[in-house]
Amino acid sequence: MFDWIRPRDLKRKGMLSMNKRNVDYIARYNDRSAFPLVDNKLKTKQVVEEHEVASPLLLQVVSEQHEIGHFRERVADLDGFAIKPAKGSGGKGILVITGRKGDDFVKPSGSRVSLADIERHLSNILAGLYSLGGSPDVAVIEALVRCDPRLSRYSHEGVPDIRIVVFKGYPVMAMLRLATHASDGKANLHQGAVGVGLNLANGRALNAVQFDRPIEQHPDNGLNLADIQIDNWHYLLNMASRCYEATGLGYMGVDLVVDATRGPLLLELNARPGLAIQVANGQGLLPRLHAVEALKRPHLTPEERVHWAMTEAGADNIPQPRRSIPALEPVFQI
Repeated sequence: MFDWIRPRDLKRKGMLSMNKRNVDYIARYNDRSAFPLVDNKLKTKQVVEEHEVASPLLLQVVSEQHEIGHFRERVADLDGFAIKPAKGSGGKGILVITGRKGDDFVKPSGSRVSLADIERHLSNILAGLYSLGGSPDVAVIEALVRCDPRLSRYSHEGVPDIRIVVFKGYPVMAMLRLATHASDGKANLHQGAVGVGLNLANGRALNAVQFDRPIEQHPDNGLNLADIQIDNWHYLLNMASRCYEATGLGYMGVDLVVDATRGPLLLELNARPGLAIQVANGQGLLPRLHAVEALKRPHLTPEERVHWAMTEAGADNIPQPRRSIPALEPVFQI
């Protein structure tokens, strides 16, 4: 049984408002010169790779209209793949293919799309239909992520992902987003996906919502959401923390997925993460953001920051972090 807190009651729990987020955190801590790194999925893949953050395998990039005609031969041997606009946001324009039936391609929902449909979709991406500001874009084709079955069983017609809000390199709040029939297989809360708040200490479910209303079972498969606990939680938090060094963004959302073969992968970064994560957690972000801001001597490595964040959330028996200075100098109290 979840301990539900109504959205209007979150104000007394330190809810971060949109205006305060925009002015006090995004504008203050995010250098605009870093925005192109996260607003373009191709650039994101390149920059995070240098910081040991894996992402789905890049198969090809379609950047010109004349290249669309060769799409069929390039995917002839693929059973599944994902097409994404490089500069898309909010899941818009993403097309996931999980199989073939004759000449058609099959989406996670089981519905079919023709080659002509896909070629039209690629053309729309290049024209900027899904990009920020409507600017011309390129289409990124990635290998299909096949989610770890221990996690995918809780989702429906789509891959679940994990959103972690990272502030000054510290994980401060997390949620699991589960696809539903209503969301058309996309892990987007505004389209009807389920948001499950996660305990930073251990990756266990805290609360669950759909359309900002409390739920306890997944609406499509009926599974009990309170039973969820994310494996390799410490490793996932470290991946999210390393994205701070990769981008320099002080306030961002890190979206991860757990592939059955390759393990945790980065899907994308968001320099303007939404605030629904607070509703999913039943907690406001402000107390956690203030706690990081109050640190007199910030921790210098991702491992140290994650250790601090998990300890603050009540965890114990956490792997000791690698220190950036000699251990004989007791600078950090963790």
